[in-house]
Amino acid sequence: MVQMLNFDPELIKKYDKSGPRYTSYPTAPQFSASYTEQTLKSCIQRSNTEMIPSPLSLYVHIPYCDTICYYCACNKIITKNHTVSNEYLDLLEAEINMIAPLFDADRELEQLHLGGGTPTFLNDEELIRLMRMVEENFKIAENCEMSIEIDPRKVTNETLELLNNIGFNRISLGVQDFDAKVQKAVNRIQSYELVRERLETARKLNIKSINMDLIYGLPFQSVETFEATLDKVIRLKPDRLSIFNYAHLPERFKPQRRINEEDLPSPAEKLKILELTMNKLQKAGYVYIGMDHFALEDDSMVKAQQEGSLQRNFQGYSTHANTDLVAIGVSSIGSIFDSYSQNSSNMDEYREMVTAGKLPIVRGLVMNTDDMIRKQVINQLICHFKLDIKKLEAEWGIVFKDYFKAEKKELKSMVEEGLLQVNDEAIQVETRGRLLIRNICMVFDNYLKDNVVKFSKVI
Repeated sequence: MVQMLNFDPELIKKYDKSGPRYTSYPTAPQFSASYTEQTLKSCIQRSNTEMIPSPLSLYVHIPYCDTICYYCACNKIITKNHTVSNEYLDLLEAEINMIAPLFDADRELEQLHLGGGTPTFLNDEELIRLMRMVEENFKIAENCEMSIEIDPRKVTNETLELLNNIGFNRISLGVQDFDAKVQKAVNRIQSYELVRERLETARKLNIKSINMDLIYGLPFQSVETFEATLDKVIRLKPDRLSIFNYAHLPERFKPQRRINEEDLPSPAEKLKILELTMNKLQKAGYVYIGMDHFALEDDSMVKAQQEGSLQRNFQGYSTHANTDLVAIGVSSIGSIFDSYSQNSSNMDEYREMVTAGKLPIVRGLVMNTDDMIRKQVINQLICHFKLDIKKLEAEWGIVFKDYFKAEKKELKSMVEEGLLQVNDEAIQVETRGRLLIRNICMVFDNYLKDNVVKFSKVI
């Protein structure tokens, strides 16, 4: 039986500070320019020589959108010129041709994700061409999980059918909010009827899993308006939901400067919206996975969490633990063996490097032993709400209470407030503490004290 979350507004207010989302540990601000193309090649070679090399996961970043959503904090290029995508595919092909042969040929591709931007900025012929590149360069597993982010306004039912025919079995629909006033304020206007049509088409095609993205904290949102959106979403019953907290950082993300700060809901109203969301979704049969993710009880993500095989990466939660993540395209971030690597986020630099026959790596990080220990602790807590201390000690040859002496002291107040239990065997996050899992993970982050980067609010 799935436990219901314990929502305590006063406790959440107390812990509501900024912090990482832990799509990686160490987090991206720790990446350094000392990590080069040669470093990545060395890491790939070491991964190949493992007794049982990890299977592969492939992320392809398509940066283009033809309209701007004012809330967006993604790496994207806004253009109405659709001829740019053909040249970009040439660059992707050159990059894939450079990186794919570095992996042993028998390493299977278990997961493929197209993100952006708007991946369906590509036309049907370009989508077919991209898939052909992947098929020619990687050994695709029989049950490969293939997912793509969809803008319902920018994809036809015919393209959904094409995507299904070329292997895509999971889609993520960007919705954010169904309220007309909110949509106008963020420049993303799409009707409930349009989204319903796309979702119903996907279901008829037997797409295995449908995710829907929502954002709370947008201009003109209130408890009443967001409840109306949630009611419509629940009627559509997507398999998974991602409910993101809008972080207003106009100094970092230029499009957000078009949002009037006075139109944003107050912190108190945002908290009420979050409470409403948690209660409604759980009553509707959704399980809280963690952070901002929900899934229906029979979804593979719920099963992965129950079985201990859930992991978190740059695309959020993933059912495929222990894969090496190969990242292709401008700004994309990969994770190979004990390292992270990032491609250039500047299209001109990315083009120049790939055209010169270089992998477009501009920064990254090779983890030390302490990084790997802490990464395991954070990953277990953020994915499964528990940590097997004895297993960690046996794997790394440490005594937990000595190694994490300062951290155990810091956790004491959280234990007293009922957020978690700690003993010599395990750390168990209680339902009362699950919404504050980022705060708990931050205790084990060895870099936060030196970090000057402004993160989003935890809640």
